Amino acid sequence: MYTVADYLLDRLKEIGIDEIFGVPGDYNLQFLDHITAREDLEWIGNANELNAAYMADGYARTKGISAFVTTFGVGELSAINGLAGSFAENVPVIEIVGSPTTTVQKNKKLVHHTLGDGNFLHFEKMHEEITAAIAHLTAENALSEIDRVLTIALSEKRPVYINLPIDVAEFEANRPLKPLSQTSEKLTAVETAILNKVEKALSQANNPVVIAGHEILSYHIEQELDEFIQKFNLPITTLPLGKSAFNEEDPHYLGTYSGSTTEEPLKSRVDTADLVLLLGAKLTDSATAGFSFGFTDKQIISIGSTEVLFYGEKSEAIPLDRFVSALATLSFSRYADEILPVKRISDQEINDEKLTQKQFWKMVETFLIPGDTVIGEQGTSFFGLTSVALKKEMHFIGQPLWGSIGYTFPSALGSQLANKASRHLLFIGDGSLQLTVQELGTALREKLTPIVFVINNNGYTVEREIHGATEQYNDIPMWDYQKLPLVFGGTSQTVATYKVTTTIELDEVMKTARKDTQRLQWIEVVMDQEDAPELLKKLAKIFAKQNS
Repeated sequence: MYTVADYLLDRLKEIGIDEIFGVPGDYNLQFLDHITAREDLEWIGNANELNAAYMADGYARTKGISAFVTTFGVGELSAINGLAGSFAENVPVIEIVGSPTTTVQKNKKLVHHTLGDGNFLHFEKMHEEITAAIAHLTAENALSEIDRVLTIALSEKRPVYINLPIDVAEFEANRPLKPLSQTSEKLTAVETAILNKVEKALSQANNPVVIAGHEILSYHIEQELDEFIQKFNLPITTLPLGKSAFNEEDPHYLGTYSGSTTEEPLKSRVDTADLVLLLGAKLTDSATAGFSFGFTDKQIISIGSTEVLFYGEKSEAIPLDRFVSALATLSFSRYADEILPVKRISDQEINDEKLTQKQFWKMVETFLIPGDTVIGEQGTSFFGLTSVALKKEMHFIGQPLWGSIGYTFPSALGSQLANKASRHLLFIGDGSLQLTVQELGTALREKLTPIVFVINNNGYTVEREIHGATEQYNDIPMWDYQKLPLVFGGTSQTVATYKVTTTIELDEVMKTARKDTQRLQWIEVVMDQEDAPELLKKLAKIFAKQNS
């Protein structure tokens, strides 16, 4: 018998999902049977639901969309923080919650995983603010509701929530008759009018600059952006929240812009532009050093997924992907700008001296190769990587807007599953790792082979820089990080572990790790707890003032 569960899984497969994450619970077990019975889908069990949400987020950032399964109440609430991050940063993740039968819910039975008041809608309502759509499936609406919310996830690039009662999953259903509807490629009258206004502004500008943001990555429209930049020879920069949206080796790329902390001459070039065209970018505090950008509304045209602004005036929202694709059809002409070369980090010094943050990120830049996927934890890692120039065809993952520490470890694993051909390099601090290290067992079980740099600087360095440098609340228990893979089931056949304290040790380990593609590479990097990237030191002072 073909069921609602089968229909949902067929739709997930249709939109490109090959792996489904989650944690079993008695309200979703029968649905999980449908997943494991299929040869075209793989179940990836996680250590906890929060990690499942993070892992699904990383998978979606790389593949375009993802799904994870939790049980009712306890499971979904454990995952809600991860889902909120996906909502904040425009990542389309589908959460499927297995819930009690419709009869139990209708009769308001006092069953487990509830608040004991007979109300089964509490948790669904909690998701309203962090999802683009919610579906509570019934016998009558299941198929149409599945199609509705999946279409919204695809078009809006944000999470959706599906409440799947046990019995509804097993109801007989008809197979899909046609693919999910896709948005039209034809521009509407509103979009055409906005496109014409952008064309006029660009043709009249003497020194325009394009700033690309994270929504370019969410919509996977990097190629469309590139076509626009190449055709009109425009200078472009990215925010830290949007790094890798444009090829950083391309001569049109100016560098990463981060407000007042940006180095010259890039800072002045952007701040003095007579037109700043923001594409899929949000000027958040962490991306602009506490809103310290030097341009004003009078210079800005901003085209985003939920908002269009012309010099401070709001216009009707439009589909970002279709609009960016249409930019290359414009016909204005302009003279070439003098493009500033991207500043590359100078040569590193290899010696027996104690490793520093400054020297570490120099070595990281030379370590990168085209095609790598780099993941930077929201801490010293993200701020260190912001200044690192990426290579061609590299993908960067961070979470600077939501900024939930521990996010990147499961996210890196999810992304690795989505693109096994790309070598994944994760940079994560000791404090962040302690939140989500449980997925190390998942990485080993799935035979994933990222290169993981665990920065051991004895605590919460970002917080120390902002406030309480020597306070005990910024301290963490000291772990033997090098040996963690062995605790989680690793062997010499599945993982290589290292511990480095000097540049010469790091240099040797980097060479070895790059060559060893068959095992997970786990590198503990020891640095002083008072050492931090220069960008972080500057931002910490700004954040401290902002919080006072």
